[in-house]
Amino acid sequence: MAITQPLQLLAPLSGVLLPLDQVPDPVFSSRVIGDGLCIDPTTQTLCAPLSGVISNLQHSGHALSITGEQGHQVLMHIGLDTVNLAGKGFTCLVEEGQQVAAGQPLIEFDADYLAQHARSLLTLMLVVSGEALTGLVTDSVLVEAGQPVLQIEPAGEENGAEPQAEDAEAVFSQPLILANPQGLHARPAALLAQAAKGFAASISLHRREDSANAKSLVSIMALQTVQGDVLQVSAAGEDAERAIQALVQLLASGCGENVRAAAPGLQPAAALDETPGTVLRGVCASPGSAVGQVVQVAEQRLPITECAANPQQEREVLEQALREAVRDLQQLRDNALGEAQEEIFRAHQELLDDPSLLEQAHALIATGKSAAFAWNAAIEATAELFKGLGSSLLAERAVDLADVGQRVLKRMLGLQEHALSLPDQAILIAEQLTPSQTASLDTAKVLGFATVGGGATSHVAILARALGLPAICGLPSWVLSLANGTRILLDADRGELHPDPDPQHLQQLQSQRQQQRLRQRQDLAQAAWPAVTRDGHHLEVTANIASLAEAEQAMSLGGEGVGLLRSEFLYQDRGHAPSPEEQADTYQAIARALGPTRNLVVRTLDVGGDKPLAYVPMDREANPFLGLRGIRLCLARPELLREQFRAILASAGQTRLHIMLPMVSQLAELRQARQLLDDEVRALGLAQRPKLGIMIEVPSAALMADRFAPEVDFFSIGTNDLTQYTLAMDRDHPRLASQADSFHPSVLRLIARTVQAAHAHGKWVGVCGALASETLAVPLLLGLGVDELSVSVPLIPAIKARVRELDLSECQALAARIIDLEDAVQVREYLQQQHVAADSLILEN
Repeated sequence: MAITQPLQLLAPLSGVLLPLDQVPDPVFSSRVIGDGLCIDPTTQTLCAPLSGVISNLQHSGHALSITGEQGHQVLMHIGLDTVNLAGKGFTCLVEEGQQVAAGQPLIEFDADYLAQHARSLLTLMLVVSGEALTGLVTDSVLVEAGQPVLQIEPAGEENGAEPQAEDAEAVFSQPLILANPQGLHARPAALLAQAAKGFAASISLHRREDSANAKSLVSIMALQTVQGDVLQVSAAGEDAERAIQALVQLLASGCGENVRAAAPGLQPAAALDETPGTVLRGVCASPGSAVGQVVQVAEQRLPITECAANPQQEREVLEQALREAVRDLQQLRDNALGEAQEEIFRAHQELLDDPSLLEQAHALIATGKSAAFAWNAAIEATAELFKGLGSSLLAERAVDLADVGQRVLKRMLGLQEHALSLPDQAILIAEQLTPSQTASLDTAKVLGFATVGGGATSHVAILARALGLPAICGLPSWVLSLANGTRILLDADRGELHPDPDPQHLQQLQSQRQQQRLRQRQDLAQAAWPAVTRDGHHLEVTANIASLAEAEQAMSLGGEGVGLLRSEFLYQDRGHAPSPEEQADTYQAIARALGPTRNLVVRTLDVGGDKPLAYVPMDREANPFLGLRGIRLCLARPELLREQFRAILASAGQTRLHIMLPMVSQLAELRQARQLLDDEVRALGLAQRPKLGIMIEVPSAALMADRFAPEVDFFSIGTNDLTQYTLAMDRDHPRLASQADSFHPSVLRLIARTVQAAHAHGKWVGVCGALASETLAVPLLLGLGVDELSVSVPLIPAIKARVRELDLSECQALAARIIDLEDAVQVREYLQQQHVAADSLILEN
């Protein structure tokens, strides 16, 4: 926006006024960043020189930008090299996006600390939007905070916004890793913006889902980049290729900073060792292994025009695109390989009908924005909201939202969905794959994939398992720099990626896979055999399910019942609560599939906090994993729990019904929920209450198991949550997931304590967490005294077969030795040694 009248800027603090030429930093003194002035401060509070919005606040607190009402941008930078202080000595009084008035305090700083630890206290005020300036102070070098010191002159049309090459197709660079120790702060950002202005092309800098105008210093700084970030440069216009080449080279060289001089401890871990044979470690999203060639998959950027002249026509464009996208998703549902895949695209259809998204888009269209711009803005705003709520589950759902948004955008822009053009034996590498991309993969060519983002519970992971593709997520960002065509081993079972793998390693892995396939065929043939140890001890093996189809599949694979029915599948990925009739019909259908002699353990609604429901109002929580979730949420909304109890009780008499309460941490929660259940039992005229148990998934419940045991009929241990709460590690965190290991002795001790307390009162104990589905853990859990394992449906035959190979007394001795080990690594190694030795004996016999 061109400035139409002069604007006076106030001194942001008191001190000695210096011209920029005297600043001992060539980037500032040469006016690369912008014209302005410098003050050697005598006060310690930085104030606003004009009214406007805080358009950028550096996380280190040493610099911020204000954008005025007429579009001018003013950067203030406290001290020189103060970015290296990482926020120490600064107290921010405002937030990014906040409206401020001229003279309002913005940042307080400790001048003594800065003087001792930074190069200089000199504070700069620079106009970075390019307008001409006039100095207002001529007689004195001393200025007071709030005194007018500069005047921004009106700009002519030639100083307005640079025309953008909107019609040209954007070209993208290969991903590169930012090596600057403090990210792109003012100095390197200014050099990058100056270089970008030397090209006619429209140029953008991309960091994950965020983008910045590469010709704008403030826009670059607003990305808040840090060392190790994966960046891409895109450009559209006649000199786009030259622009990308120059800017990528500038970024790689450090944009004027000596990136090699950074302390070794600050180097991104993934970039420390880039030699062939380096093992990159992540988290298994889908099991299996494959050897193939790298194919890098970059995110597609779509050309979007911001403004439109006819709001009614734009609304019609949006509605048409939404209808076409719904039809596309229905076709994907019709062609789905299984219920899990179908449910994912049903959820995507629900997102397209979300009233909040449509309201946001229609409001923007009414202001003159194009349908594409309005829809994209609504999608991005909602996705950012999801990612900012502190929930790994919602962060993953933001990927689904972006996927849906792209589908609609392509329809509006007349672009067709095309399957990736791939060579044979491709292993895809990407920052993130979308569910749509994953579902459309040609499994005749794609052997597997690996991503930097995503999680083991994401929809992409679910689709990978449905397609039978091995997949790893949470890899270090260096994986994005692997050259296309590089030979690579994807060992998803171990969460490892091996560039240029050793031939001997490949041969060994191939032999192991062949033995596994033979073993799987044998296990499947014997799936109906009971899980009885060699010395006659029976361990019940049941299934974790979330649908009628899974219940039926579990019974066909030899499941002895259902140890965990995740009832939340009825509630999630929809815009309204399931009716009582729908709930009751579903529970009854599953009960009939099991029959009267098998256990059905229904877990009551386990949502809230990190797993919210769209139609249950909840306050935002600073730490949702420690907030209102599970039984806490249901007791806070007792009618929700009462309605579910009534629906579950409709299946009483059709199977051996058990009800299980999640996330119980206190006896009072059990007693309150039991009273609500008893009320519903009496209201329905039932002769007796079904068996009632609790999940042991928080340390307080395990430590108080001796007090809970007299008041419950059973325990079921949820090792996933029990592990993350015991070790204080998010099990879906890409860098911590490998350490958040349920084999840790602290978790094993809590399991042992729970079993001991339950058996002392004649109650049984199951394990329904992921640990139960690991064949390596079976002898350990047997030895600890667990009575039931509830496992992932496809693994039922393998777990039962493993039980039949064991001797209970040997397992008990094994558990007694293992529980005294130091960490999960030692436990796994010890169990692996025992497993190999046992397999050798079996082969000899």
